Amino acid sequence: MKTSWQTKKLGEVCNVFADGDWIEKKDQSSEEIRLVQTGNVGNGAFKDRGEKARYISEKTFKRLRCTEIMPGDCLISRLPDPVGRSCIIPDTGQKMITAVDCTIIRFQKETILSRWFVYYSLSQKYQNQINKQVSGATRQRISRNNLGFIGIPLPSLHTQHRIVKLLDEVFEKTAKAKENAEKNLQNAKELFESYLQNVFANPGKDWEEKRLGETCSFVRGPFGGNLKKSYFKPSGIAVYEQKHAIYDQFKEIRYFIDEKKFNEMRRFEVFHGDLIMSCSGTMGKVSIVPNNVRKGIINQALLKLTPGKNLLAKFLKIWMESPNFQEQIAKYSQGAAIKNVASVKILKEINVQVPSISEQKNIIVKIDEFSAKTKKLKKIYQQKLFDLEELKKSILQKAFNGEFAGVCS
Repeated sequence: MKTSWQTKKLGEVCNVFADGDWIEKKDQSSEEIRLVQTGNVGNGAFKDRGEKARYISEKTFKRLRCTEIMPGDCLISRLPDPVGRSCIIPDTGQKMITAVDCTIIRFQKETILSRWFVYYSLSQKYQNQINKQVSGATRQRISRNNLGFIGIPLPSLHTQHRIVKLLDEVFEKTAKAKENAEKNLQNAKELFESYLQNVFANPGKDWEEKRLGETCSFVRGPFGGNLKKSYFKPSGIAVYEQKHAIYDQFKEIRYFIDEKKFNEMRRFEVFHGDLIMSCSGTMGKVSIVPNNVRKGIINQALLKLTPGKNLLAKFLKIWMESPNFQEQIAKYSQGAAIKNVASVKILKEINVQVPSISEQKNIIVKIDEFSAKTKKLKKIYQQKLFDLEELKKSILQKAFNGEFAGVCS
């Protein structure tokens, strides 16, 4: 940091430094005064989230003696993620208050710019200070008292204006570059999905339409008390979970059963070439059991499919990952809180177009080649997004170390 800059505690540069109001659910109403919550405090930007907006009445505002927040005020979230993130309140045309886990700051205009602080709150130097002050075993937070001790670098207002202007220009450019990279990343994903959809939307004349139940056998994971946590052991025979289907990997095992319990549940055993599919929550994700898989069974959130002799496991997996199948499985799902596949019986009735084994092999090769190309594109765009975030960190570090030549004084 430049030697000519001062450092002051956050609590020393505010005319208002107070927490929001304690608003219980019974105090809320359907309209009138907007209640801004920690979820509205983005990392450097206000997140409106109007569809989730909550309110209190004018009567409640007066009864609880609430503090009105004004456009231009700064809010700091004392909860994750991350703790200490901040934003400036925009002019929404609404009267607003904020929740108790947000700290309201109205800066001394003659000392510090609000945008100077918000940019500083994005820096690693600021976050390092916050991390030293947080508490809480399960959910970390920072108290308003400890927040007030966070040191803020303070050059002259003139220098703050010049650096903020420069950061505005740089962040606007990086935001556009990030938007383009995210759009390209999404396009790459959609391109592969479109290719996959086209394969199954235009079956060949020799493709045979069958019900899924005719092409493979089904075993749904054990329900009820058949697989209680009390049966689990520190080691032994693996119990495969949803994550193994969702992330297509079988290495990390959390739960095990002994040989005796396994013998009671042999029908749920998985073998090389079987497919396992997630059946609740994140539905329809599917993996092929590899040839080196550890001996084990599926749990209640999985469905095991064993392809018949006229269906390759890889082809079935590709079809089940296609929009064609995913749309059907969404249609035949139920459950308000966590969606579940309605029943194995319904799944068996879903139609699948099955080509010859040789054609299945050709399709697998083509899709693997196309998948490799789209993965390469995704990797390029993901690296671009990572580089942009690193660039922003580097720029912020230089800004608050006083390293902008000809600007910092």
